[in-house]
Amino acid sequence: MWKIIALLGVAVLIVGVGFGLLEVRGAETITASAVLLDPNMDYSGYPIANDPNYSWSFPADHAPHPDFLTEWWYYTGNLENEQGERFGFQFAVFRRAIVPTEPVADSEWRTRQYYSAHFTVSDVARERFFHDERLSRGAMGLAGATIDPSYRVWIEDWQVEGQNPDATEVRLNATMPNENITLDLTLNSLKAPVLQGDNGVSKKGGSPDNASYYYSVTRQQTQGTLTIGDVTHRVQGWTWMDREWSTSVLEDGAQGWDWFGLIFDDETELMLGKIRYADGREDNSYGG
Repeated sequence: MWKIIALLGVAVLIVGVGFGLLEVRGAETITASAVLLDPNMDYSGYPIANDPNYSWSFPADHAPHPDFLTEWWYYTGNLENEQGERFGFQFAVFRRAIVPTEPVADSEWRTRQYYSAHFTVSDVARERFFHDERLSRGAMGLAGATIDPSYRVWIEDWQVEGQNPDATEVRLNATMPNENITLDLTLNSLKAPVLQGDNGVSKKGGSPDNASYYYSVTRQQTQGTLTIGDVTHRVQGWTWMDREWSTSVLEDGAQGWDWFGLIFDDETELMLGKIRYADGREDNSYGG
């Protein structure tokens, strides 16, 4: 996951630097160039997510934490239509800081944050899988996150929006125009947020700096519609929401992680995670 985020960061830097060189010059030829920055970024200037005494507040912590390098809002669900056919979906929005402090500029386009998102739908009965992604700057209303006046995280017309003051009920909308897919769901949280790790500090390696602030909303009753092609399914099921933000990256040799969130019929839930290393060794700092 960190490699994907890093590559998206490079892409944004290419676009940002390239278009920053453009000027309107009538009929003259316009040229642009891009500079690939050193991927070994300097993380100084960003706070570290390693304080077990962090003061949690909800729904305030649904809002962005822009001083940290990276964070995400992650929704994963299993659905079923009235005929018993099963579907899955995943909707995630990521925020990434480009520099640790706000740039000084008059342009409303200028921002130190960019957002990316990916959206998937699984049609289990027909063995079909659909996916799409978006990338946008956190300026001019193109993408962002807020809790004022209510909880909302969005990138263009993909969004999750709170339907009540404490954001225990949210509405999720996303489309894939090329596949003629529309997902429109209402999610109701039946349980309070659960803090992962040590009071919400989830370790990702031996170094105390390799950690994230992490909480989950593990049981969201879900209902709405899923349109695939010219067929609209009325669906219901369960959704799991994950929230993380941090600055540090995985340790040397770590490739990423495997993650499972399980919702059981007896009103319990289980999360399990494991960090993968290139040499096959185990890391016991990440569990469940």
